[in-house]
Amino acid sequence: MLQTPSGGARDGAVAADSGLMSIGTVLNALRDEFPEVTISKIRFLESEGLIEPQRTPSGYRKFSPEDVERLGHVLRMQRDHYLPLKVIREHLDAMGRGEAVALPVVGRQRDGEALPDTFEAPTAVRIGRAELLVAAEIGERELEEWESYGLIAALPDGAYDAETVTVAALVLELGRFGIEPRHLRVMKAAADREAGLVDQVVAPLKRHRNPQTRAHAEARTKELAGLTVKLHAALVQTALGVRLP
Repeated sequence: MLQTPSGGARDGAVAADSGLMSIGTVLNALRDEFPEVTISKIRFLESEGLIEPQRTPSGYRKFSPEDVERLGHVLRMQRDHYLPLKVIREHLDAMGRGEAVALPVVGRQRDGEALPDTFEAPTAVRIGRAELLVAAEIGERELEEWESYGLIAALPDGAYDAETVTVAALVLELGRFGIEPRHLRVMKAAADREAGLVDQVVAPLKRHRNPQTRAHAEARTKELAGLTVKLHAALVQTALGVRLP
């Protein structure tokens, strides 16, 4: 890349000529497939060595199409296979060497069995305790602590909902900012109250004799859950006086 001390507009010209993209452009390109991705997430993956965007003389990140493709591959392995970053990094390194490496079986895929195209509910997936520890990159002591605060809970059969991996990843990421698991009990309490409110609305539908009505209850639950999450996020942003990308 051409180096110039002027920065600013010159950086943009360099990026345009070379086909490089800003982090905001990358975010927009990924959001159709990964609606939850954020700039902070992209920066975190960079800090972990999963991607290495170029830098302009004034310090702005610029991503090549290959960087975006690699980033999508990383996000896909996290979402679909619940793999820890260390395993993803090793897998990408092996691919870079031209080696054919099979992904470890965790979470949604088991025994080589393909899931139907209509599969959409990660809550229907179960993972074992050992799988959770590997996927979340945590130890028994951390898991026990999080369970004691109610942040993570095993199902009656001793397994865990696959969404627990997401919870664990977020608890770890918040910990990087000094927010300890004990501080998150207030968030868990708020989530429980919101879930209780949604359950009150759909409970009559769940008890209905008509199977179609009961199926409608599940769809309504998903819709209400999505709305409560959006409202919660908007209220937090308003309270903090910030606007997330």
